Amino acid sequence: MRSVAALLLALSSPVLAQDAISYHLTFPAAANHYLDVEATFPASGESVELMMAVWTPGSYLVREYARHIEGLEALTTTGEPLDVVKTRKNRWRVDADGQDAVRVRYRLYAREMTVRTNWVEADFAILNGAPTFLTLVDGLEQTHDVKLDLPGGWQGSWTAMPRHPDGAPNHYRAPDFDTVVDSPIYAGSPAVYEFEVGGKKHTLVNHGEGDVWDGERSAADVRTIVEEALAFWGELPYGQYVFLNMITESGGGLEHKDSNLMMTSRWRARVPEQYRRWLGLVSHEYFHAWNVKRFRPKALGPFDYENEVYTKSLWVGEGVTSYYDDLLLKRAGLYTDKQYLKALSRQIESLQTTPGRRVRPVEEASYDSWIKHYRRDENTPNSTISYYTKGALVAFLLDVEIRRATDGNKSLDDMMRMGFELYSGDTGYTPIEFRALASEIAGKDLSGWFEKALETTEELDFQPALEWYGLVFKDPDAKKKDDVDSADEPTPGWLGATTRSSAGRLIVSGVERETPAFEHGLNVGDEILAIDDYRVEASEWTERLKQYAPGDDVELLIARRDRLQRLPVKLGEKPKNYWALELAPTATEAQQKHREAWLTQ
Repeated sequence: MRSVAALLLALSSPVLAQDAISYHLTFPAAANHYLDVEATFPASGESVELMMAVWTPGSYLVREYARHIEGLEALTTTGEPLDVVKTRKNRWRVDADGQDAVRVRYRLYAREMTVRTNWVEADFAILNGAPTFLTLVDGLEQTHDVKLDLPGGWQGSWTAMPRHPDGAPNHYRAPDFDTVVDSPIYAGSPAVYEFEVGGKKHTLVNHGEGDVWDGERSAADVRTIVEEALAFWGELPYGQYVFLNMITESGGGLEHKDSNLMMTSRWRARVPEQYRRWLGLVSHEYFHAWNVKRFRPKALGPFDYENEVYTKSLWVGEGVTSYYDDLLLKRAGLYTDKQYLKALSRQIESLQTTPGRRVRPVEEASYDSWIKHYRRDENTPNSTISYYTKGALVAFLLDVEIRRATDGNKSLDDMMRMGFELYSGDTGYTPIEFRALASEIAGKDLSGWFEKALETTEELDFQPALEWYGLVFKDPDAKKKDDVDSADEPTPGWLGATTRSSAGRLIVSGVERETPAFEHGLNVGDEILAIDDYRVEASEWTERLKQYAPGDDVELLIARRDRLQRLPVKLGEKPKNYWALELAPTATEAQQKHREAWLTQ
């Protein structure tokens, strides 16, 4: 029998769904980057087993969020202590002692300014579900209620999580744990812009505008992106959508089903190209509302929040999205043709100047994201490629393959829309099903094309795309040939190592394959002291190399772990950029029509 005190507590508590898990978040030490969480869990049997996620969907790295928990304790609903034992790095067992429910209190340290983690300070908070909420190991399908008590001066909270039926401010109800994890929360005093597209409410939340960021302009451009995405997909698959734009001098973005969380610098608003890149971030994370969050690989759901989830299809989820993010900006009129081709050229140059493209196929890079993509080191460019970058270019070339095979009647656009219809339910697609769908849309077998593009390290062939659209790669020497003064400038010698300045010392920070530095044994961490016995300061390095020509033999004096060594090196010539796209001056009428259909469809 429950005690009178317990009954009174239940009657005075907010309305809970039956067997609901509830959280109460407070910020008594926000200035010190702490938040307090009190959670109530239904109990049955002798014990309750709790867990915290170790990773966040969309960011494929085990991040060990439980390391930020302090002072975890368990209580009955009337306040008596219960025994609690940590059984794994992210699990706790609470002795329920016959209770119908148990309360668990803990404090979280929150000072990681990323889109995957938590940040709390005196003026605002950014909270992600995975690093914030413990839940029942066997209770992921239960209702989860979240209530925030905000410090004085904070205007409110914003999230895509559904409002609680009681209508109270800062009170939310999620139908399951997936929704909690998939609904980041911002709390503070932002600038808020609301607009409607397709009968659906959209909210842009800008934190940190100051007098630099143009909020009205950004809201208008976000609306244009939403309208273009609606034109592309033909439907908006959510009830409402929230853009959380944190102007916090950081970077990155993370997609969620009905929202996204982005970080940027206020100064991006002042530089046109940097602002366009922010628009690309908005477009990218928003496109994920369809591609990945609904039209997804089979492996990405239901989620195992305690273990790695492997898939070879991140080149689709991230790469195809990286192809369309800028393309839709072009179609929406936010990019000119020239600006879009420049953005696409950057992707091509990035891939073609990464030695790792000859080492790791893109499907393998996807599968290894857990151990490579988020754990970059000085050898990363030599050992792997980004499934974002190569995936985007595979998508670009796949789009051309479909257009050529159907004489322009079908495209990757059609394939993505059909894929959304077929695989946006509970099942998701396998790599084989994705390839088969492409072949069906193209009306030809593309299995050989996919095998080469995805499973091998053979170079991508851009020629079919150039011929279809009437494009060429710009001659890197063209400007020099036309400019007499430039033609007279000597070509400087090139070492090929990246360096950094550390307390005035010139330190090698990267050595890529196919460079003189790599061939002659220069190491990351070496300090360069002199060239040919002449001292070189970190601030003089670039200018000093201009005194030498490609082919010159020089001797570097270096300090390797404080031991002086002499290293003979033959300087080379820095590779030219052969990957800048431009319109072919002799493009045919057919090529121009193909290009127009691609860029304006």
